[in-house]
Amino acid sequence: MADKVEFELVSPEKLLVSQPVQMVVVPGAEGFFGVLAGHAPMIVTVKPGIIDIYADDMATISKRLFVAGGFCEVTATRVTILADEATELDVILGLDRAVLEKQAADLTEDLADAKTEVERTAVEAKLAIVQAKLELQGATLH
Repeated sequence: MADKVEFELVSPEKLLVSQPVQMVVVPGAEGFFGVLAGHAPMIVTVKPGIIDIYADDMATISKRLFVAGGFCEVTATRVTILADEATELDVILGLDRAVLEKQAADLTEDLADAKTEVERTAVEAKLAIVQAKLELQGATLH
């Protein structure tokens, strides 16, 4: 087990993943980063994107999940992600693109109408989630 790291992904609704893995790749605010056993401790903001889980070997992704943001705590033996929202990638790919595009357009208008920095920040966060979902639908995923 020394070559694996314990991985937990928690959303407000439930514990989605709790298992030992070879590696997990996380969409951090400063860019994607991979975590292996023995990683240096850190706490990172997670941006909307895909988490890739490599359970048994580092050549094959065993699971991909979409997260809408959150926080990630890394230690030498554990990776814990507290996600604002997390779902199976197939659910995102199955969403109606026209509905997502309408949400993005509405949020862009809301952003232009935002009166305060707090309002602007809240709308930007929602828009980033919708844009990430649209990007996923447009991308070719393995």
